[in-house]
Amino acid sequence: MHFNKISSILFLTASLCVNQAFAQQKTKLTQYVDPLIGSAKHGHVFVGANVPFGAVQLGPNNIFEGWDWCSGYNYASNTITGFAHTHLSGTGIGDLGDISIMPATGKTLLEKGKTAEDPAGYLSTFSHQNEIAKAGYYSVLLDKYGIKAELTATERVGFHQYTFKNAVENPHIIIDLIEGIGWDAPVSASFKQLDATTIVGHRNSKGWSNDQRLYFVIKLSQPIKNITLYDSTAVKSGKALTGKKLKAVVDFAAINNNKLQIKVALSPVSIDNAILNLKTELPNWDFAATVKKADAKWEKELAKVKIGASNTTKKVFYTALYHTMVAPSLFNDVNKDYLGTDKKVYKNAGFNNLTTFSLWDTYRAANPLFTILHQDKVNDVVNTMLAIYKQQGKLPVWHLMGSETNTMVGYHAVPVIVDAYLKGYRGFDVNLAYAAVKQSAMQKTDGIEYIQQLKYIPADKVNESVGKALEYAIDDYCIALMAKALNKTADYNYFSKRAKLYSQYFDPNVQFMRGKLANGNWRSPFDPFSSKHREDDYVEGNAWQYTWLVPQDVEGLIKLFGGDKPFTNKLDSLFTLPLDLGTNGSPDISGLIGNYAQGNEPNHHITYLYTYAGQPWKTADLIRKIDKDFYSAKPDGLCGNEDVGQMSAWYIFTAMGFYPVNPANGAYVFGTPLINEASIALSGNKKFDIKVIGNSAENKYIQKIVLNGKPYTKAFILHKAIMAGGNMQIYMGNTPSATWGVKPADRPVSTK
Repeated sequence: MHFNKISSILFLTASLCVNQAFAQQKTKLTQYVDPLIGSAKHGHVFVGANVPFGAVQLGPNNIFEGWDWCSGYNYASNTITGFAHTHLSGTGIGDLGDISIMPATGKTLLEKGKTAEDPAGYLSTFSHQNEIAKAGYYSVLLDKYGIKAELTATERVGFHQYTFKNAVENPHIIIDLIEGIGWDAPVSASFKQLDATTIVGHRNSKGWSNDQRLYFVIKLSQPIKNITLYDSTAVKSGKALTGKKLKAVVDFAAINNNKLQIKVALSPVSIDNAILNLKTELPNWDFAATVKKADAKWEKELAKVKIGASNTTKKVFYTALYHTMVAPSLFNDVNKDYLGTDKKVYKNAGFNNLTTFSLWDTYRAANPLFTILHQDKVNDVVNTMLAIYKQQGKLPVWHLMGSETNTMVGYHAVPVIVDAYLKGYRGFDVNLAYAAVKQSAMQKTDGIEYIQQLKYIPADKVNESVGKALEYAIDDYCIALMAKALNKTADYNYFSKRAKLYSQYFDPNVQFMRGKLANGNWRSPFDPFSSKHREDDYVEGNAWQYTWLVPQDVEGLIKLFGGDKPFTNKLDSLFTLPLDLGTNGSPDISGLIGNYAQGNEPNHHITYLYTYAGQPWKTADLIRKIDKDFYSAKPDGLCGNEDVGQMSAWYIFTAMGFYPVNPANGAYVFGTPLINEASIALSGNKKFDIKVIGNSAENKYIQKIVLNGKPYTKAFILHKAIMAGGNMQIYMGNTPSATWGVKPADRPVSTK
């Protein structure tokens, strides 16, 4: 029998197996989501209730104890100071935590408290045994008051339900407009009681987001007996108050049926729009129905990828997928009004304005994941970036709640826009997009002025020169690709030269990327292990880690080393030589294998580089080790900051068997699949089905691949092949294949 006939039979058999497996899968995918994964140690994930990409992230805040409480919550804590409506997920800086509400009974206490045992504080302890965290739902028992707190949300409304004990004394809630997370501090605030069950107001704050403006309406399920307003701790008369450090205590005569419900709608534009958001998204008081709708929204998004794997792997996978959809979050109202970076209100925009762009992290895998799973969101992302460009004069760097934080290096909105354009997205002004990406590269700041002259950045003139320059080269490569696609030949030639400037930092004598002084000499002394935090030539890393940051031209990097063998020998050393962080190490360098740091984003592509040198089995070995050692279904199941979806996006791609090493060339490099099967839902009712045959802990090496019934020898797959739909079978074995992905013609190609 001919091989093609055998392949066709296997293809049909595998398709039937996949279809039958998923037809029998009646269990909701949301059951595999555990928002507590990544809440311990350095994960910094948001814990609470939200819907995919929602403006509201309603969840508990602990006593803030430092860096590992950037999201407001860490699994190590046993305190809750209130339930706030905005949170970050996985960042390395704390902010938000707006409009904290704490239910209480007994004596009215105005201070949240400093410790778990503080009798003067209104905070409460809690036990994880009495805590439930699901997609779209959070519940906990407040020990101090015996109150069961339950939370859910729509896109712009947080919904609280508090169950009190029978016949409690002085039931009340504390609404705290002072409380924030990390750097966050109020600038101005207001309260106004509109009627017996409605309070409105605003909270403007300054933190990581330099000028955050938020309006709210609070709707109560039963009438207010009395409202007392405080400026700091001073009581203010009346039912309206404007100031800076405001709190309100709302007393109730009793809690009808022992249940108090509260709806809080947010708007970045106005109180009127907050009221409109509330009326539009949550006009009723059916808490259980709202939980069900939130669950359905998560289920719809999670179902875009259905996998076959062990329950533990499913838990890790679907929680990771969940974490990629916390942000970017909506930063507009139901009528499409939004607050611009210039602090002007833009009415009825033609796109959904978004916020929370952690671009130094997410351009690597989280944004490419959008181009497969969230095609309806890609144009919104690009249009938001272009609006920011027009309003602030440059594309976003790390944009948060209408403010540019300028955090981290590079101009990484560029690969996101270019990747979208090259993958065929056209729901935005292409000419404006090109002007914006080009302008990013022509700024006169952070060493870019040296790059414009096709020179290196002197280490004695610009701090973090190597880290910045390598990131710039990636972005310039992307601009060159877009220029070529638009037939802008002069720009293509210019930016192609800039993309090659990474070679200026490679010292062939030591085989590292290192800082070069203005006089042409290498900076000395040189310690490739040094990782002083923001005080040297790198950015959250060392020479061992940054030497590999050339995902746009891996072939060129291999040539700098002198060929495949010296390249792979050096790469082997990265994973074997131990790193002692000492007292100067960056806290972001975590998840270590030798000097490799899975916990920090510039490392995420490195394991896949072996495949470019014809040794894909080494990629497989390392991926399986990373999966085993650094991703789990426990609260400490992330080895570093989630970083707004990137840590999880690495896992999603990797688990399916491939990864976007290059952020804009439309190719995904094969590694080793962690799942047994997957079905990716695509537009036009198409699917891309993956069947992994013979997969196990021992059988971790790809032996061959069959794509749409035909042998496929390449060690990469193109985006367009996935999006066309079809079937792929990956055959696994317990020894490295001597042929698959080894020939130079079959290896990934970086450049075009």
